[in-house]
Amino acid sequence: MRSLWLDTHPVSTPAQTLPDGAHYDSIVAGAGITGLTTAVLLARAGHQVAVLEARSVGAAATGNTTAKVSLLQGTNLASIRSHHSDEVLQAYTDANHEGQAWLLRYLEDHGVEYQRRTSLIYANTDEGVPSLERELDAARTVGLDAYWTADTELPHPVSGAVALDDQAQIHPTEVLDALAAELRRRGGTIVEGVRVTDASSETPVQIETTDGSLSADHLVLATGAPVLDRGGYFAKMKGHRSYSLAYRLPEGAHTPQGMHLSVDSPSRSTRTATIDGQELLLVGGNGHIVGRAESHQDAVEEIDAWTKHHFPGAERTHAWSAQDYRPADYVPFFGRLPLGGGSIYLATGYNKWGMTNGVAAALAISSEILEGQTPWAYVLADRSVTAQGLATGMKDNLEIGARMGKDWVASELSSLPQQAPAEGQGTVGRENGKPVGVSTVDGTTRKVSAVCPHMGGILSWNDAECTWDCPLHASRFDTEGNILEGPALQGLRTPNS
Repeated sequence: MRSLWLDTHPVSTPAQTLPDGAHYDSIVAGAGITGLTTAVLLARAGHQVAVLEARSVGAAATGNTTAKVSLLQGTNLASIRSHHSDEVLQAYTDANHEGQAWLLRYLEDHGVEYQRRTSLIYANTDEGVPSLERELDAARTVGLDAYWTADTELPHPVSGAVALDDQAQIHPTEVLDALAAELRRRGGTIVEGVRVTDASSETPVQIETTDGSLSADHLVLATGAPVLDRGGYFAKMKGHRSYSLAYRLPEGAHTPQGMHLSVDSPSRSTRTATIDGQELLLVGGNGHIVGRAESHQDAVEEIDAWTKHHFPGAERTHAWSAQDYRPADYVPFFGRLPLGGGSIYLATGYNKWGMTNGVAAALAISSEILEGQTPWAYVLADRSVTAQGLATGMKDNLEIGARMGKDWVASELSSLPQQAPAEGQGTVGRENGKPVGVSTVDGTTRKVSAVCPHMGGILSWNDAECTWDCPLHASRFDTEGNILEGPALQGLRTPNS
């Protein structure tokens, strides 16, 4: 599965290396929108900056997003309000507003196209209407000009909708390309295929990577889930995957121009995208906790069937998936990493709204490093733990504990089949007393340990992307055991290693 964005505009970066032992003013781990925006802001201030990307630029969330730059974010505002004061809700909205404004201004200044659109959330059923009403009330509380509407352009009836005009949609890898180019012009370095594996809690920060040791006055972790476990953020968030598909519609077919998102089931997200002069329809949804779907491919096919029913003649061109993290209290984490000695920063927990939150995090972190003032960042960073947030976090972790026990019992009881799995399939079973995963992809059968090296979860097979996914804290691995994303720092062992 490869996203429309990565397929039509891959970010090309010149091959660069870092001398072992080199020192930088700032090192950023992660080359998505947060990492590259942070790097550019610091480079503008004269910092010598290096960006380390474990895979390739945009390979994780940013290159697989739906790329809506909106302040109307499903039921996110109401969820935050149910966990926090209106002061925190206002600070969150101010952060996203500033992130949105900075990003769109950047695109205009650098000649990168984007489209202004109305953002709409809607209910499929009457049961979903109260969620809309709560979101509308929360939006108006923080000064957003959201309004109730009956006009959605959708080819199916809805029970209600809320709209916010003058939002935007972008091509995310075009944005990353512009940021990467500016960073290089300002003397910054981007190195792909290098993963941060450890860092000291002192200044300068001593940083261990898969390609040697480095040091920096500041280290920024913009890696989705933080690659250092300090602060226990893996236990404060829940990893989710969701799916997106792109379609070419028959000539003359009506394509809804707004950015739509349902607030109830079935979850559906739609927007348009213009590629090489042709307008495509993007349809997403069917989100679930990482590693806990019966069949990921079934989730893809269900969206495909829904689209072809409502948009006759739709021809699928791309299908892909993205991962993001929902904090227990629904507010992102960004700022100094606990137990990081004051020189390590993190940004995570965007709950699928990274195009605004990611830029806001970059603005806050760079301001803190450069000793600036960002009032909304202080409010968000100093927010108190609430009873509702504790309850949500406790529920999330109880689910994790129950899942871990269930999966270990299942792996102990089931022997690994003697016959290789069918093409594109994988299974977990016991071999020599240990849980082992076996898969067949592109005609090759491989075995890996089925135990996640992060905290010992039993992996499950993702039949849409042919990966091994951890249902505990959302680490993911390819068929050879290499890390794709998540908090794990080591790949999977082979059964005999």
